[in-house]
Amino acid sequence: MIKIYDRNTKDYEIEKVAGEKYLNWIYSSPIGLSILELIVKKKLFSKLTGLYCDNPISKGKIKAFIKDFDIDMSICQDDVNSFKCFNDFFVRKITPQGRPVDMDKNSFISPGDGRLLIHENIDIDNLVQIKGLTYSFRELINDPKLFDMFQGGSCLILRLCPTDYHRFHFVDDGVCLDNNKVKGYYYSVNPVALNKKEKLFCQNKREWSLFQSDNFGSLLYMEVGATSVGSIVQSYTPNQRVTRGSEKGFFKFGGSTVMMFIEKNKVKFDEDILSQTEDGFESKIKLGEKIGTKVI
Repeated sequence: MIKIYDRNTKDYEIEKVAGEKYLNWIYSSPIGLSILELIVKKKLFSKLTGLYCDNPISKGKIKAFIKDFDIDMSICQDDVNSFKCFNDFFVRKITPQGRPVDMDKNSFISPGDGRLLIHENIDIDNLVQIKGLTYSFRELINDPKLFDMFQGGSCLILRLCPTDYHRFHFVDDGVCLDNNKVKGYYYSVNPVALNKKEKLFCQNKREWSLFQSDNFGSLLYMEVGATSVGSIVQSYTPNQRVTRGSEKGFFKFGGSTVMMFIEKNKVKFDEDILSQTEDGFESKIKLGEKIGTKVI
């Protein structure tokens, strides 16, 4: 059972997890853990899942998925009958009215829909994966030039469930540099897995890029793949200017994570999210929503 904080209602809700029984079994039972290491974490398993979701035969899953998880299709740009396969639906675009973006240059916004944790004053050698488990920025990133840039800064972890909108966006105007790929496995990023698998983010496939923001300094975006994620697709053009709220990329089928590192003394994040993080709860967030304020 995963309890998350809803900022709108100021109350907690229980997350509906796709494949919850399977996740609990595979990350908790001896047989499940053996299958995890032998098959599920491997690229081939996620690639085969991705191929199925790209096949027209998977179209039959769409309406049942929408019904089971109460997906709001009123904000979708396309009609449900226009999707040719499950991945067409999974990477659906939404209307600007469905996710209005806070355009105040002093507002730091969420890069996407999901469940958010924010850690301030970070020690890059002891980043929090989940209470009791830590990892190092040096293991996460393969570029020594960046090792000390974010010491004392902030780390955002935005977890996207399979039921979420799966495109991620820029939080400010600026220039995003080249994308860098790091090979890895495909463990789940669900809290069930995060509680069980040490240094999970450092083991999974991931991509990262440095974003030179007009208002918040240098930010590091990192997209982390997970079980059944067919691929991470970057839709931006490196070294060209982008605008706040414009699309950076998207994940094909599966739960995924967008991480972000921000330099020290650039952003003061909202107290409700920080308080919930301290208590061990993720906050439910939408794309474009203000989550912090520029330090002036």
